[in-house]
Amino acid sequence: MHRPALAVLLLGAIAASPAVAGEGRDLCPDRPGIGTPACTLDPGRVQIEAGIGDWTMDRQADSRTDTISAGDFLLRVGLGEHIEAQLGWTAFGHVRTRDRATGAVDKASGAGDVTLAIRRNLARPDGGGFAIAVQPYATLPAGGHAIGAGDWGAGLLVPLSYDLSDRFQIALTPEIDAAVDEDRDGRHLSYGTAAGLGVAMSEAVSATIEMAAYRDRDPAGHSTQLLAGLSFALQSGEDMQFDAGANAGLNHATPDIELYLGITRRF
Repeated sequence: MHRPALAVLLLGAIAASPAVAGEGRDLCPDRPGIGTPACTLDPGRVQIEAGIGDWTMDRQADSRTDTISAGDFLLRVGLGEHIEAQLGWTAFGHVRTRDRATGAVDKASGAGDVTLAIRRNLARPDGGGFAIAVQPYATLPAGGHAIGAGDWGAGLLVPLSYDLSDRFQIALTPEIDAAVDEDRDGRHLSYGTAAGLGVAMSEAVSATIEMAAYRDRDPAGHSTQLLAGLSFALQSGEDMQFDAGANAGLNHATPDIELYLGITRRF
């Protein structure tokens, strides 16, 4: 599918979806943060989550790579009391790599791959109390060379969370993946988990502190990424949220820093 056409379809699906009247579940977006929630949408509800802007910087001994992305869309559709479908796509990414010794610069731009997922909640679809879900997903190589992986991938996430009180929640997102090889052909084993503590600072403002570790067994070289994250969300009404966050790499295998902004709207 032509990339601009896909973006139009995503936005058109939202505009055409009327709001569902009556009491429903609290707003429970995937963003911000590293982990994934266990909640699912009410049947018939549609939600779009969009990364307005994202900047990542990875400094190595011989190079510095800056990656900027915009239009990181996630479309979620409630299919039943405990199940939802998801479609994810990044509209634009720009990668700039500078050789620190010679000053030579390489640049590349393009769209990202398409991600398809199903989330099946196993307990508490509203995300309250003790909630757990399973989320199989697949990535399709629709993107270009800049931020596309080059081949298909797949994986399984098992999000779970527990409310410690009205203000505090702990969450865990273990996952296992068939990640695309660095040479853009074939797949390898990757696995890890993200753990977080969510804090309701007020009725509208929340914060999340996270740590994550991921082991990647790429044939070109095995690595372990360690990172920490801090994010904030501001809910505006029952169906809209604004967010901002930062992730910091804790070892040489992890990008040094990531900063991002986003928005969520439920229909």
